[in-house]
Amino acid sequence: MKEQTDLENFLDTPPWEWPKNAGNRFLEVLIHRGASESDRLIAAELAGDLVVMNDKLADALMAILRRGDEPEELRAKTAISLGPVLEQAEINEFDDPDDTPITERTFHTIQKLLHKLYVDDGIPKEVRRRVLEAAVRSPQDWQRDAIRKAYSSGDKDWMLTAVFAMRWVRGFDAQILEALQSSDAEIHYEAVEAAGNWELEAAWPHIARLVRDPATPKPLLLAAIGATGGIRPKEAGEMLSELAASDDEDIAEAATEAIMIAEGREDEDFEDEEEDEEASGWIN
Repeated sequence: MKEQTDLENFLDTPPWEWPKNAGNRFLEVLIHRGASESDRLIAAELAGDLVVMNDKLADALMAILRRGDEPEELRAKTAISLGPVLEQAEINEFDDPDDTPITERTFHTIQKLLHKLYVDDGIPKEVRRRVLEAAVRSPQDWQRDAIRKAYSSGDKDWMLTAVFAMRWVRGFDAQILEALQSSDAEIHYEAVEAAGNWELEAAWPHIARLVRDPATPKPLLLAAIGATGGIRPKEAGEMLSELAASDDEDIAEAATEAIMIAEGREDEDFEDEEEDEEASGWIN
C-alpha cells in the first residue's frame, strides 16, 4: 500500500489542527517547479484555506495562474483557491485588517488578474471557467455579461459555471428558475444553491418537492434543505422536523441548521414589523 505524503496527510486533518508552519510548507511546494505535479495540486488546494492564506501564498498562486507553461489542471486549481479569500475580503471590506488574511492591495491585484485572464480567449477553457468561478466571489460589473454569455453558450460546462456564478451575482432570477428544470444533475444542484441564496419565492414549489421526495439524491437534498429556511422560514420547521431526526447525520445536521436559521429569520421579521409599527405610530 502506497504511503501517504506529508501533504496528503494535511488533506485528512482539519485546518484548525494544522501546525503553525503549514502555510510555509504549502508555499515551498508551490514555488518549487521541480516538485511533483500531484504535490503541487494538493498544495494549491490547501493554500486556499483561510487558516493559512496570506499575501505570500496569494502571490504564489497568482504566479502559477499567470504562467502559460504551468499544467492546466494546476492553473485551474490555483484560480479556485483564490475564491474564498476574495469572498472574505468582500464581506469584511477591510474595516479591520485582522479579519482578512490578505492586504487590500493584494485583493485588488487578484481581482485585476482574474479579469485579465478571463477576457483572454487564448487560455484553456478549464482555466477560464475556474477564473470566472473564483472572480464572482467578489462581484464586479464585468461579470454579469460574462455569466450571460456563458449561460447562453449552449456549452454544458460553461452553463454549469454560469449557474454556479449566479449564486454570487444578482440579477439572474429567471435563469436560475429555468436551470432548476435542467436534466443535468450538476446544473440542477447549482440552481438549487442559487435559489436558496437569493431566497427566490418562485422556486419554493420545486424546492419543497425535492425535500419531500425520498428519491432525491442526497447532495441535492442537502442543498434543498438549506434553501428552505431562507425562502419560507415559517414553513421550514414543520417541513424539516422529520428530517432533523434522520439516522443520516448529514441530513439531520442540515435540517437542524436550516430550522435554526429559519427561526432566526422569523425573529428578525417580527422585530422589523415592530419597528415599522413604532415608526408609523401604531405602538406607543
